[in-house]
Amino acid sequence: MLHRPRRNRKSAVIRDMVQENHLHAQNLIFPLFIVDGENQKVEVSSMPGIYRYSVDNLLREVESCMKLGLKAFDLFPAVEESLKDKYATESYRKGTLYLRAIEEVKKNFPEACVVTDVAMDPYSSDGHDGIVENGEILNDETLEVLGKMALAHAESGADIIAPSDMMDGRIGYLREVLDDNGFTNVSLMSYTAKYASAYYGPFRDALGSAPKKGDKKTYQMNPANSKEALIEAQLDMEEGADFLMVKPGLPYLDVIKLLHDNFDLPIAAYNVSGEYAMLKAAIANGWLSEQVILETLLSFKRAGATSILTYHAKEVLEKGWVKSY
Repeated sequence: MLHRPRRNRKSAVIRDMVQENHLHAQNLIFPLFIVDGENQKVEVSSMPGIYRYSVDNLLREVESCMKLGLKAFDLFPAVEESLKDKYATESYRKGTLYLRAIEEVKKNFPEACVVTDVAMDPYSSDGHDGIVENGEILNDETLEVLGKMALAHAESGADIIAPSDMMDGRIGYLREVLDDNGFTNVSLMSYTAKYASAYYGPFRDALGSAPKKGDKKTYQMNPANSKEALIEAQLDMEEGADFLMVKPGLPYLDVIKLLHDNFDLPIAAYNVSGEYAMLKAAIANGWLSEQVILETLLSFKRAGATSILTYHAKEVLEKGWVKSY
């Protein structure tokens, strides 16, 4: 036999030499949950090892991550029910928990990259990503709220704003709001292909953001569709997106590759809460080895993702599985 592929697998040195995809700390974005109060660190029951932090403990967590080489963080607020209303006004009110968290992280760690979530559901008394009228999610009226939210994030120091709402036209609307107010350097990471998925359960537990009535199928994408992602991506690119995101990640590797192969923008994958919970449960029960974590993250790189939002981010650095350049 002239060709023996196993020759390139015969030692660790050679396997490393020919490895096609590499995962580094610089590829990872760590989602962090925030709660009001002081000295709070409360574990999310469905996400072992993941916590809701008050701002003081959030800063300690960011500092420990920065020392490991992890420098990008996506912040999500757990908002008290009493502060929620139909129009999500708490999302842009001066001095709110979320805006204070952004400001404190940037003040204490200016070199950190802060990604912020723009959507109404954490602040909405209806639990939806848009304004609800007679059971319908209003698209254009919602954009006005999202614009106020994005502007408040930019004023607080956000580096990347990530609209997760899936309203039509929101990238163009937010780009115009940001540019008109002098925030031309603030990036937009669009949740381009966000599917109406059952993998979000633990996340909604962490934030208490599940819809009070109905579901999100009129604005989030049908899990049966992939070509639809091309339409969304084309619109987002034309409207000024800097990144395209696919969420969830693992069940939609084909969509990640589809966008990677058809667009020149960086592609982000969100390794969501349900994916994290599945692996953690299987590992805890001895059904799978911890190595499935690294294998999963590499699958996103192989599919074409340059950025991976994952709750495993700190863990893989602590274990030495992933390093900085």
